[in-house]
Order: sequence, then structure tokens, then C-alpha cells
Amino acid sequence: MEVILRPDAEAAAKLAAKLVARQLRRKPDSVLGLATGRTMERLYAELVRMHREEGLDFSLCRTFNLDEYIGLPVTDPHSYRHYMNEQLFRRVNIDLRNTHLPDGMATDLGAECERYEELIRSTGGIDLQLLGIGESGHIGFNEPLSSLRSRTRDKSLMPETLAVNSALFGGDVEQVPHRAITMGVGTILDARFILLLATGPRKAVILAKALEGPVTSMVTASALQLHPACRVILDEAAASGLQEKSYYRWIFENEPEWAPYRG
Repeated sequence: MEVILRPDAEAAAKLAAKLVARQLRRKPDSVLGLATGRTMERLYAELVRMHREEGLDFSLCRTFNLDEYIGLPVTDPHSYRHYMNEQLFRRVNIDLRNTHLPDGMATDLGAECERYEELIRSTGGIDLQLLGIGESGHIGFNEPLSSLRSRTRDKSLMPETLAVNSALFGGDVEQVPHRAITMGVGTILDARFILLLATGPRKAVILAKALEGPVTSMVTASALQLHPACRVILDEAAASGLQEKSYYRWIFENEPEWAPYRG
């Protein structure tokens, strides 16, 4: 795992976007794993800008989202399909037929989860997986005590998760679906490269546990410590609880790979 610190949320999102763009330029038919949430909006806005101003090409790539609420049709403005269409898909030259999310309206959820896993496998697996982190340490909707070998499945969401997500439902926690389909921790760890973006002081405590604490199912993001090619990009506020900040800064300032991104 490599942890990179940037001065603010805007700088963190721009660096993350540059790494996604680098992946697409090196391999135009990349399979991208995508995430939702307010943290990702700056990143997607930067990718849209790069598409419009620098010709970043999405035409050959395929995407798989981490999760989707159960019981929301794709036309619902709170669905993650609607979020992705609005934040990214309809603003770049991606083929919508190559964009995939779990079907939260499936009548057989078990079969839908198996279908999603098989679809990922049939494309050759995910090249780059984007992640955020929840305040309980979850990645995707893998709440505490999720197996670190879990696969795509339906999950009940914790009250804390419902409370945080209620901000997108007018503050009414009763309107937030209580269940979702999510990629499992094991599914996420299968990605060849993982990029986690987190910003803001509310994430500081859980990031310290996830990045510098023990690997535990109580903090599913801690499983990223086991991945051979995981990068974590944080702003200073999100990194405020970390013990090794001086080392992470030294790495960014001295590793040759980061030279093009230090300006």
C-alpha cells in the first residue's frame, strides 16, 4: 500500500483523476471499477474536463460499479445508476452498454449477484478499482464483520450508514433503502490495481484504523493492506490521524514515479 497526501480535497481528486486517465491512455479498453458518493464527484468532474479539453477517450472501456440499492429502479434519482449517468457516463464518450451496475430490482438477488460476478470474470477482471471509505471503515457496502473473502451479495446496511446516506434523501433516514447489492471484499481485492480516494476530517479516525491498524473484518477497508498494488490518496484533513505522515510525504517527494505529478 502506498499513501499519498495532498494539501486539499481538490488536489487529491485531481491526482486520482490523473491516475485513472493514465490507466485509460495506457490501455484504452480498460475495465474500471467505479464508486459513488460525494467524494467521487470532484474526481468525475475532472475526468469530464479531461475528456472535453484533452481528448481523454472512454469509448473502449468497460465499467462495473461497486454497489446499488435494492428496491430502487434505475430511473429513481437516488439510484446509483442515475448518479453515474449524471456525474460521468452521459458527459463522456462511453458506450452505456459497457457500463454495469448490479440490478437492485432483480427478483432473484442471489442469481443477480452470481451474474454480476460472472460478468466481471468474463471481461477478464477489473484493471483499476476506485474506492471511497465509509465512516465505519466499509468499502462498497461491506459493513463491519463482512468476510474479507466475500463475493458480490446483498447486504443490510447499518444504522450509521443509513444516517450518513440520508443526506442524499433530504435528510430522511426512512427514505434510504435498508439493503443493497455490493461487490464483496474478495471481489474488490481481485482488481489488479486499487485506488482509494478520501477527503475531509470526518474520515480521519477510520482511515488511521484502516491504513495503520490491524487487518480486521471490523474495518473492511483494512483488507487493502493485503493488496499488492493499492494506492490511497488523501487530503491533509483526512490524513490528520495518521502516524506516518512524514514518511508518506517523503515517498511522494522522492519516488521517481511521482515526479510528473509534483508540480
